Amino acid sequence: MKIAVVGYGKMGHMVEKILQTRGHTCVCTVDLFAGDATCVTSDHVAMADAVRRSGAEGVIEFSHPASAVQNIRALLPLRRPLVVGTTGWLDKLGEIRELVDLNKTSLLYASNFSVGVNLFYRMVSAAAAMMAGFDDAYDAAVFEAHHNQKADSPSGTGIDIARRVMENFPRKTALVTDAFTRKPEPHELHLASLRVGAVPGTHSVVFDSAADSIQLTHTARTREGFAAGAVRALEWLAAPDASGKSRTGVFTMDDVFDSLLGG
Repeated sequence: MKIAVVGYGKMGHMVEKILQTRGHTCVCTVDLFAGDATCVTSDHVAMADAVRRSGAEGVIEFSHPASAVQNIRALLPLRRPLVVGTTGWLDKLGEIRELVDLNKTSLLYASNFSVGVNLFYRMVSAAAAMMAGFDDAYDAAVFEAHHNQKADSPSGTGIDIARRVMENFPRKTALVTDAFTRKPEPHELHLASLRVGAVPGTHSVVFDSAADSIQLTHTARTREGFAAGAVRALEWLAAPDASGKSRTGVFTMDDVFDSLLGG
């Protein structure tokens, strides 16, 4: 496939590398600042035009939370399969769904494209459901750590993990992401964040009791797993569905994994 990369920072460069190893061609790179991008612009119309003129058959977007929604709005009318890895914009998801339907195109978003993380999501859901039978004995919490250049906190992955815990651990009905200045209530699930150094990403779920503690942890070693997952997601999005039709609508990595695992 001919693919455009919007957002040419560390993740964008890694995506370009993975595209090459998987036999694709990166025909356009767009960024606000990166001097080695083929198009350096802050104009969203100019960005979309550069993608269109490049002949790209699909787009991967890894920019910044402040730019993501405007990038998506500009790219959807091109009707190319669009994978969005930027986090921090889901408060606009309803509007974006309407635009995807209006343009009869496809978009896949995820807070984390790593194969390992998406398997970890499913492990967390299963573990929380198992622990729910003992929730009078066990408390639960979520922790995440990332590098000190990350623009948002908590991470989208951390929020997704917390959501999966709450869906399967009925006692936890409210998510708290701020520091506590009081005793937490039993129904509150605490999601704590740390930003330090060059940590690619660490996420843990803790089930704790007076007798013992059970911890599930995923630790990323490099960004390569995120980039490879994003490329795989675009390959899936651009491929025909089971009936041979082009995919349209809004999808997540759950759809990809359900397809791969037969779920």
